[in-house]
Amino acid sequence: MKPLGKLRLGVNIDHVATVRNARGGDTPDPLRAARLAEEAGADGITAHLREDRRHISDADIEGLMQVLKVPLNFEMAATDEMQRIALRHRPHAVCIVPEKREERTTEGGLEVAREENRLAHFIAPLREAGCRVSIFIAADARQIEAAHRIGAQVIELHSGAYCDAHHEGRFDDRDRELEALREMSRFAHSLGLEVHVGHGLTYDTVQPVAAFPEVMELNIGHFIIGEAIFRGLAPAIHEMRRLMDAARAPAQA
Repeated sequence: MKPLGKLRLGVNIDHVATVRNARGGDTPDPLRAARLAEEAGADGITAHLREDRRHISDADIEGLMQVLKVPLNFEMAATDEMQRIALRHRPHAVCIVPEKREERTTEGGLEVAREENRLAHFIAPLREAGCRVSIFIAADARQIEAAHRIGAQVIELHSGAYCDAHHEGRFDDRDRELEALREMSRFAHSLGLEVHVGHGLTYDTVQPVAAFPEVMELNIGHFIIGEAIFRGLAPAIHEMRRLMDAARAPAQA
């Protein structure tokens, strides 16, 4: 199968806000990071407004909507408060993610199959407002089928287990997780869903996933922002873009 188009890179700027909030004040500025990422070739910006506002703030979302030229992917929990914020701003995309206040980051995919009716009603107004609705889920056929039934246009497959296994040297587990991502990308595409992948991707793990022809977008944040400390943000993004393009090139030939 030939790739369905250019593989897009979404850069998550939450971690810039984490550093700002650790000290207080206005710096480093997530909006500046978003603009620099945009200039460096990011195809979109991702920001996760959490219920406890631990990093991205309401003012950040408002500012991003005003300054960005590329699409904003607004990650949020399926709560009434977050729905109201999304309906007020109407970002290009809304990605529904699970959220536990005690976790440092999003540790797993959303349980769609158990909450199908609630989530179907939750996302309907978002779709009517013109937002593309994405559901962040594990590479599991049951969850993908449920996401399709509730009317999501996009799924984002959680790549954390694959990345963790690689970096911990559990290579048999890594290969099993990678194969699950590959198979579920194909399955989701066969249902008419657009496929994205994200969580934990690094220079060492991005290429096998980038090579999947069904995948249209990768969302990467923590690694890029961390690498920017040493390289600068633009060079860190350029290197990720280079690796993604190189992985896609053989299939495009």
